[in-house]
Amino acid sequence: METVKGKLIALGGGDDEGLIKLIRSEICDLQSHIEVIATATPRPSDAVDSAQAYKEAFEELGCSSVHFMRIDEEHEADLPENLERIAKADVIFFTGGDQVRLAKFLNDSKFLDIMQQRYRKEDIIISGTSAGAAVMSDRMIYDGYGHYSLIKGEMKTTHGFSFINNVYIDTHFAERGRFGRLAHAVAHDPTHIGIGLSEETGIIIKEGDQVEVFGPGVVTIIDASQVKFSRVRKAEENEPIAVENLVMHLLVEGYRYCLRDHLFQPVEYGAPALNGKTVAIRK
Repeated sequence: METVKGKLIALGGGDDEGLIKLIRSEICDLQSHIEVIATATPRPSDAVDSAQAYKEAFEELGCSSVHFMRIDEEHEADLPENLERIAKADVIFFTGGDQVRLAKFLNDSKFLDIMQQRYRKEDIIISGTSAGAAVMSDRMIYDGYGHYSLIKGEMKTTHGFSFINNVYIDTHFAERGRFGRLAHAVAHDPTHIGIGLSEETGIIIKEGDQVEVFGPGVVTIIDASQVKFSRVRKAEENEPIAVENLVMHLLVEGYRYCLRDHLFQPVEYGAPALNGKTVAIRK
């Protein structure tokens, strides 16, 4: 399997000062080209204000080449200037808002193709908060609230940006009671692993596989690969779902989850393999 060279940095929403500082710490050159994209913000004036605020936040940390581009109803993604800029960006940052807007304006575009190719082949950072985090995977959740999300038909998904595949990333996870919809999503698509991000807490995904946590909160992993019984697909519309043996992990800073091998382990080290599985050593 080809190793992905880029990094994904995703925050669950809320105060994003820690995210901005983390991105800055990952940049070796203060002249690195940073592009801020606020397409997820519905109102154009608010999108400009949001992008400008992030631009200033990066500049306050010493970054000297920060720009934002408008992609919305009046500004298409595949303008030659946009394609040229995204082809040389070192960091691409997606703000929060509505992830469906991001999919609407960027899916099936040359702009997204360039980002996907560069993420796989180059040492770039693609980052985002809230909607900008949820859109990173091949499938994304865009609807489902509270206990209703465990009813067939109440949880809805669509295509994301496919920087990483076989993953669902959900945000504002603990604060907005989104366990049900993430569990429903992975039970429906058991090849996918669910990653729930609490606010002010996020993940760095390295090599397209290693999910490391940053921030003060908890990242929830939901894995349906060991499900023994599922009534998700057979349930009728408006009926509750039933699933046996969903596996859940709670990660905090200092720990990671390896997607390919379904392994939970400390970032620093792991114990020798036991029956082919790494055993986490807790301090």
